[in-house]
Parts: sequence; structure tokens; C-alpha cells
Amino acid sequence: MSKKFHIALGVSNINESISDYSKRLSCDPCVIVPNEYALFRTETLNVSIRQSNTTGLRHLGWEDPSASTFSEENDTNNIPWERFSQSDQLDEILSLWPNAEIKGTPS
Repeated sequence: MSKKFHIALGVSNINESISDYSKRLSCDPCVIVPNEYALFRTETLNVSIRQSNTTGLRHLGWEDPSASTFSEENDTNNIPWERFSQSDQLDEILSLWPNAEIKGTPS
């Protein structure tokens, strides 16, 4: 499995955004936290959206199966970049939202 580019966005309306991004990415989210968060995974992308008063880019990163732990560092523009495995990301989601709705196995 190769790395997937990760982008995390703050959105003003999570329900409208789930509908919009489902169309744009041609898939439904694999994780949903009602009124708060959604995660989409395609063959090449890992996209998370989160309800926020501040819309736009939250951070960038890589879903990397060779990552041994979750890490974060800022680039020269002070943009946070994360690196994590699929299981690291799911663990982080479930630590924040234990009742997150996992739809099947995120691919």
C-alpha cells in the first residue's frame, strides 16, 4: 500500500459538506461523527472535514502505512503536516469521539 495525501478542512456546515464532498470524491465518508466530523478515503486521498467557526485548511499530511507512530511538524510556511498510519488515525478519532460511526472498514 502506498501513501495517501491527507488534507483536513474546517467547514461551516458539516451536513452540507458531507453531501458536497461525497459527490466531489465519488464516495461516502467511512467515518462520521454527527454534527462534528467526517473522514473520506479514496485510493489516493485521505480527506477529513470538521465543523468549525474557522473554515479552510486545518492541516496537511500523509497517511503512511510505514509510519510507526503519529507525528506532526510545521513546514516553512507554518502549515502543520501530520504523518500517521490508518490505525493511528482511527485511534485518534475514537479517542476524541468514542461513539464515531465507522462505516465498514475504511479502505
